[in-house]
Amino acid sequence: MPNKTSHKDFSPLGPDHPKVKFLAMATLVIVSMASGFLGGWLSNRDGTGVNTAQKQQIVLKGQAELIGQIASKVGESVVSVETTSVEQGFFGPTESKGAGTGIILTTDGLIITNRHVVPAGTLTVRVTLSDGTEFKDVTVVGRTNSRDSLDIAFLQIKDTKGRKLKAAEVGDSAQMRVGDSVVAIGNALGQFQNTVTSGIISGYGRSIQAMGESSSESLENLFQTDTAINPGNSGGPLVNLEGQVIGINTAVAGGGAQNIGFAIPINDVAGLIDSVKQTGKLQRPYLGVVYIALTNDAAEQYGLSVKRGAYIAPPAIIGGNPLVENGPVDKAGLKAGDIIVKIDNTPVDHNNSLSSIINKHKVGDKVTLTIVRNGKEQKIDVVLGSAPSD
Repeated sequence: MPNKTSHKDFSPLGPDHPKVKFLAMATLVIVSMASGFLGGWLSNRDGTGVNTAQKQQIVLKGQAELIGQIASKVGESVVSVETTSVEQGFFGPTESKGAGTGIILTTDGLIITNRHVVPAGTLTVRVTLSDGTEFKDVTVVGRTNSRDSLDIAFLQIKDTKGRKLKAAEVGDSAQMRVGDSVVAIGNALGQFQNTVTSGIISGYGRSIQAMGESSSESLENLFQTDTAINPGNSGGPLVNLEGQVIGINTAVAGGGAQNIGFAIPINDVAGLIDSVKQTGKLQRPYLGVVYIALTNDAAEQYGLSVKRGAYIAPPAIIGGNPLVENGPVDKAGLKAGDIIVKIDNTPVDHNNSLSSIINKHKVGDKVTLTIVRNGKEQKIDVVLGSAPSD
């Protein structure tokens, strides 16, 4: 209840009046005693005088229980993927084996993984569930081509033996911020199934050059995480504390780097997932253009006033025609020298690369490009085409 004070019983007293001095001293003693009591009470607020070490143990135990719950929830939707494939070597074709991880998307066995987990020339694919159940009748629905910055492939279990599989819950990667906690689950080193590690989102919008045994590929718009991601984790889920998939683990930094892993934001493949679910085949939306992602340094190098965007560099710079003949942007009338600065209302910048924005769409979608041509902005509508395969 609020304090109520009546003024009619008080008469003014001077600061030097003996009664005022006595009351002030008494009040000071009471306040001092109360402060000591309050401090002791607050230190024992937990009820048992819990010390700092015990409090830390309680927090750590709570975190461990949460991670355990997440692993239990998501683990049933994570599979180990083992492959045999043929590679063309110096002395002729050779057979090789590989291993990775996949995420169940539908109860009838549609799985998403990385392209490099099921490379070109894959002969057989075997999928193993968390409980040890194996499926050998698995087909590759489709994989993005080797020049594509999106390292994605889809698998389909042809016969689930009457079993209804558990599909992973997909989250919204756009809600993730640097410092948010995440958990990775995967087939570590190709032999430790459903290994669970935890960490945070360390950065986003990263672009890297990923090196394989015989090739390299440019990957864009990745999450960076300090969660331990090992060979074999590729294609597995990066999940938030709600147990929702917000990324697909795809690469780890080499060269002695520690705690630097990368994952594809799940929103970047949302359009592909919907398309494959609806059509049963992989149709990758594309514009049909080679571009340079602009930074301050790149803009200065090429003498451009625009600092962010996708620069359709002239043939003299890239060594060929930047526009795919009869491709979507070629048909729409874009030219070498144009700079794409927006797709619909999304700016093309270090947070949203051109390819990552297109990844959220489906083949046949119409998008509006805002371009800068000869210093002036204009808008051009483009219908997204289907990227050619390898």
